Amino acid sequence: MSPLSKLAETLIGSEIVRLGNEINARIRKGEKIYNYTIGDFDPGIFPIPAALEEAIITAYKEHYTNYPPADGIPELRHAVAAFIKEHEGIEYAADEILIAGGGRPLIYSLFRTIVNPGDKVIYAVPSWNNNHYVHMNGGEHCVIEALPENNFMPSAADIAPHIPGAAMLCLCTPQNPTGTTLEKDELAKICDLVLEENKRRGAKEKKLYLMFDQMYFTLTYGETTHYNPVALRPEMKAYTIYVDGISKSFAATGVRVGWALGPAYVIAKMKALLTHIGAWSPMAEQKATSVFLQQKDAIQQYFEGFRAELEERLWRIYNGFIALKEKGYPVDAITPQAAIYLTIKLELAGKYADGNSLETQADVTDYVLSEAKLAVVPFYAFGSDRQSPWYRLSIGTCKKEEIDEMLAKLEAALEKLS
Repeated sequence: MSPLSKLAETLIGSEIVRLGNEINARIRKGEKIYNYTIGDFDPGIFPIPAALEEAIITAYKEHYTNYPPADGIPELRHAVAAFIKEHEGIEYAADEILIAGGGRPLIYSLFRTIVNPGDKVIYAVPSWNNNHYVHMNGGEHCVIEALPENNFMPSAADIAPHIPGAAMLCLCTPQNPTGTTLEKDELAKICDLVLEENKRRGAKEKKLYLMFDQMYFTLTYGETTHYNPVALRPEMKAYTIYVDGISKSFAATGVRVGWALGPAYVIAKMKALLTHIGAWSPMAEQKATSVFLQQKDAIQQYFEGFRAELEERLWRIYNGFIALKEKGYPVDAITPQAAIYLTIKLELAGKYADGNSLETQADVTDYVLSEAKLAVVPFYAFGSDRQSPWYRLSIGTCKKEEIDEMLAKLEAALEKLS
């Protein structure tokens, strides 16, 4: 076949989607699999808030089916501003807010707005899709290998050597895939690095911008607290672009309402890009979300029940893995902090199953899927080394009544190894 564009010929499809498709094909054939791969919710387990659903139905009945404004309807941008002020204590004007069809078009348009071919982009691995966005924009990958000792979050010390000459720094907290967060002091140190670098660059030199993905910021557990750059360092408002939305906070992944917050001139350029892409959030969903975000009591009630259900699942699976570890099996897990993810360790490479060696981490993944019927995503799908023994376990489709059963099957599979 005739070659296509360089981008098309070199682009790597989503490993997570590919794995999810393979799992779904096996499930359709009747195989019982505990599918903890995709960062989505089963609506039968985690429905969207009833008030949001009612508002969406009402909006369609009122025939809000035309094009929305390119930056989002004014009432939604004002509702987002009020929601963010209520929950994070930071203030944004309507022209500093951009609405789109979820976080992905916002991230893409931000990369296109900030990153020139050859520009350095700093990001840690594991992390969701930064490697692909850098590739799609022809950027220079500046990759930091985050460590389990730091809950797989980058530190200021990790980032500092790479700051000179960088165009963008990408942070996500709470983080996909790890379910861990940046601590207050560490985030403040990172902000100081950005501020110091931009002060050094002077008025005419291109600035260093921070992409701050906080799509999971409402989903924190126990004593874990979410911190954001502008609340810690108000001067960061000139250099920070937030990516956020209702997808994870309200189990509304398919509703497609996301927003970016940032300097007005950056937001305006992102808006201009989106006018050509057309990745707008649908008018009815925008109308509905603008109504729902003003219902403080309904939101609080939803959060309380939603977070409790998520946290229970995370802790039950975490405790199960720690119990297996204490029995001597080569597994581990990181304490749940936030989001819908548990970081687990399956250090089984080099073990034997029925006389066959599990030589690679891919072999481990296949073994656990075949023997324990447990489907999880290896960290190499998030840019880490292909032999990393760490995995993302997503609980968005997890049925509580299946947790003990899943852990028992995993233990039986581990017991067979030698």
